Amino acid sequence: MTTVPERAVSVSCELHKGSTSPLGATVCHDGVNFSVFARDCTGIELLLFDHVDDGTASRIISFDPRHNRTYHYWHTFVPDIAAGQLYGFRVAGPFVPQRGLLFDPDKLLLDPYGRAVAVPAGYDRSAACVPGDNLALAMKSVVADPRGYDWEGDTPLKRPYSQTIIYEMHVAGFTKHPSSGVAVEKRGTYAGLIEKIPYLQDLGITAVELLPVFQFDPYDAPFGLSNYWGYSPISFFAPHAAYSSHKDPLGPLNEFRDMVKALHRAGIEVILDVVYNHTSEGDHRGPTLCFRGFANDVYYSMDSAGTQVDHSGCGNTLNANHHVVRRLIIDSLNYWVKEMHVDGFRFDLASILSRDGQGHPLKNPPIIWDIESDPALAGIKLIAEAWDAGGLYQVGSFIGDSWKEWNGEFRDDVRSFLKGDNGVIYRFVSRLLASPDIYGHQEREPEQSINFITCHDGFTLNDLVSYNIKHNQANGEQNRDGADANVSWNCGIEGPTDDPAVEELRNRQVKNFLAVTLLALGTPMILMGDEARRSQGGNNNAYCQDNETSWLDWGLLARHKDIHRFTKLLIAARIMHGDTAQDYLTLNQLLDQARLEWHGVRLQAPDLSYVSHSIALTAWSVTRRIVFHYIINAYWKPLTFRLPSPKKMPGGAWHRWIDTSRTSPDDIVPWDAMPVIAANCYRLPGRSIVVLIAKKGSDKLYA
Repeated sequence: MTTVPERAVSVSCELHKGSTSPLGATVCHDGVNFSVFARDCTGIELLLFDHVDDGTASRIISFDPRHNRTYHYWHTFVPDIAAGQLYGFRVAGPFVPQRGLLFDPDKLLLDPYGRAVAVPAGYDRSAACVPGDNLALAMKSVVADPRGYDWEGDTPLKRPYSQTIIYEMHVAGFTKHPSSGVAVEKRGTYAGLIEKIPYLQDLGITAVELLPVFQFDPYDAPFGLSNYWGYSPISFFAPHAAYSSHKDPLGPLNEFRDMVKALHRAGIEVILDVVYNHTSEGDHRGPTLCFRGFANDVYYSMDSAGTQVDHSGCGNTLNANHHVVRRLIIDSLNYWVKEMHVDGFRFDLASILSRDGQGHPLKNPPIIWDIESDPALAGIKLIAEAWDAGGLYQVGSFIGDSWKEWNGEFRDDVRSFLKGDNGVIYRFVSRLLASPDIYGHQEREPEQSINFITCHDGFTLNDLVSYNIKHNQANGEQNRDGADANVSWNCGIEGPTDDPAVEELRNRQVKNFLAVTLLALGTPMILMGDEARRSQGGNNNAYCQDNETSWLDWGLLARHKDIHRFTKLLIAARIMHGDTAQDYLTLNQLLDQARLEWHGVRLQAPDLSYVSHSIALTAWSVTRRIVFHYIINAYWKPLTFRLPSPKKMPGGAWHRWIDTSRTSPDDIVPWDAMPVIAANCYRLPGRSIVVLIAKKGSDKLYA
């Protein structure tokens, strides 16, 4: 049965004149309506193509400004064409760089609202940077009608953050490695990811955060390398064509939705990493692919001299608070929620959304409140990377009531403390409690803080404990790119080693980082492959490495099965133990109501000095039926910690759940197999974490 579309598109299809609304290419019963925004142009042509590699249009339709222009919108209706039609635009107008006008009538432009993009075999980015015709070498838009897909009753899951485990992953890199077991034709595709959903379920993941899936320019990278991460969008509506296993130009549309539907059936939400801060067109030397050719001075921020402002670090900055661009962003978000059924968005360099057209910070940015108040986005996960390349850092102060934030302070302070740095104890304690020093001034839930140690940008977890410095030579920039401050420690030897003592220490540190991430208050996020110690060889900026450097080697799961098991049991505990009584408490309410006791090696005597490297915490669940006792020893020598009297605890005894100093399977044990700890002290080796539990006999932590 085919589902009824959520909204029927009504277009006045007067022959050839067309309608201003909706923007983009809209399929009608007898043809297609086209509408684009182009403020200062003098003429527009619509080009239709029979094949993606064609260098000559099969039909060229010139817009008559007397009939096909209304205000700044150019529109026409073309009868007897349908979904699947390839098309593009050529736009003429003044070339006045000092006013930000960069029209080039020779360049084929993608539709800013195009729902699908086809890429020719001979696509050449450089051809769009120099004078002359580039029809055969340009991407082409594809007319799409998203209304006919059968969702079979699927809707976004809207899982509460308190029951969310985020897995940041790359669609292609997840299955591209030959070890994935996915058929060759499906490796690196949406269909390939579908085949690996049982793995995600077994691991306990409840939400995948996909690196960019908007159509991007894979050649937007230097030295002949590829833009692997995809932070180089050229469409805000079309799913990336190269991630589809289908040859049909409309294949990516349905294959993406097949993936979303399959993930939803498995109880897994889909969060898209979206880039509304810049595009692949770069600075004035970059290619004319889409937005620049329609209204460069509208879509991009620039100074009074017409020079593009760059707060993205990528050559241009989207003018997000211009009313036309605001509409584009809102329409894009609505499309991905309504037509593609995604569950949320992580906004790359979200602080750029707080800037005006000249790049100055705004107190109340209109686009953020547009997103915040849009009824179609109510209940959708909104996550901000609350900083940008221009120096704006808004962790703890990002505008909006429903936004969560990537907590960069959690990443840095936990790395620093477990590495053994001095002067970190106060900050580390705060990070365990969802950062009340950052978020305590707001009446927000603990899940406001998205807790992570690693992400796509930087070292993997394995490399964090294996390298002191970055090793980015393969990127072709003499190791100048990527962050220099990684707060990493190689455990004594730089890079891979056969030394068993170093390997044991690295394994323990990996478990320590995973334990803190998954046990701290907040919303945990882990990076693809960290559960199997995936390495990038010390490359902390692998954006251009579309090869085994970045792909997940599935053979690592057997090699590091103890890490995989540790992660899996931690996640299971996190999901199954959650106190429903605290789900709707703000962070301040939770901390006010919680019973927490801080200790050091002696009870009730935490060492909060500058040189402290250890802390212990006794925490009662809100229901008071389970008590946790955490001991964290980041010191490099063993320490002996006094334990609270078990007689005062539920069940009258302490049980050891986690001890990262022990080898598998004693590093973490099932709930019904936890050994009793009868002593009144616990001697913990250096750089180790222990979790003891007292519970009522019938309580369960995980199945």
